[in-house]
Amino acid sequence: MFFRNLTLFRFSPSVADDLQRLEEALGEHRLRPCGPLEMGTRGFVPPVGRGDEAAMTHAVKSCTLLTVGAEEKLLPSAVVNDELQRKVQKIAEEEGRKVGGRERKRLKEDLLTELLPRAFVRSSRMSAYVDRKHGWLVLDTSSRKSAENALTQVREALGSFPAVPLAPEEGPRVLMTDWLANGNLPGGLALGDECELRDPATATGAIARCRRQDLDAEEVKEHLRNGKQVFQLGLVFDERMSFVLGEDLVVRKLKFLDVVLDELGDSQVDAAAEMDARFALLTLELERLLSKLEEWFGLPRPE
Repeated sequence: MFFRNLTLFRFSPSVADDLQRLEEALGEHRLRPCGPLEMGTRGFVPPVGRGDEAAMTHAVKSCTLLTVGAEEKLLPSAVVNDELQRKVQKIAEEEGRKVGGRERKRLKEDLLTELLPRAFVRSSRMSAYVDRKHGWLVLDTSSRKSAENALTQVREALGSFPAVPLAPEEGPRVLMTDWLANGNLPGGLALGDECELRDPATATGAIARCRRQDLDAEEVKEHLRNGKQVFQLGLVFDERMSFVLGEDLVVRKLKFLDVVLDELGDSQVDAAAEMDARFALLTLELERLLSKLEEWFGLPRPE
């Protein structure tokens, strides 16, 4: 269950104390199936196992894993609009009149009521964990909207959860541009083989994307000399993990290298034991990475 992306929030030590009741709070906000006339539902599901008896969290030391679930009805607007158009055309042919805006709206609402119970349901899951000791909320997504939706679910379950977005004291774009242009990378950090460079002067400025590219190549340096800055940069940390870091400090394409995976050893005897081993390894590795992000970019923990 290794995360592939990291969207990060921070919270204070006083907030961390309140997270002791996370298991109970999430249990009161379990994901329930979509009702016949509902477009979707959100809630929490057990990270390990299934059923009402399964725990809603999985803890290793100060880190607690949780899973946000959702069910969403698939009812494409094109299907609704086509059916609505057929109804409007039928009224025009049979009654010899045009359908006004108010009646069209009512017909569409009736159609939704008719079609929703027959719509397919799509399920989704997002893993996340809280690190109470260091004040991190880590979500396995690169989508800001999805992360905010998950954070809202946690807030609703707890009643209050004042986790805040990262507020770097060092500008990520400027710092990563210096890393790439001048090779001034912090110890333990090496360039990967991917970057996105943009001209920051205008919103529609030129964009250069490099993949499977030697980032020390002259053509990359030429883009930087022409005024482009780094918006995403592929990096390798301590030869243990690779990722692409964005100027929004979202970690994308996170991949643990073989030296880390080899530490898992043989398969565990059951799903719970394997989850425990993987989550312990994940949080241990990310604790080191997050502490370095905090150091490099100046990411204060709220008081």
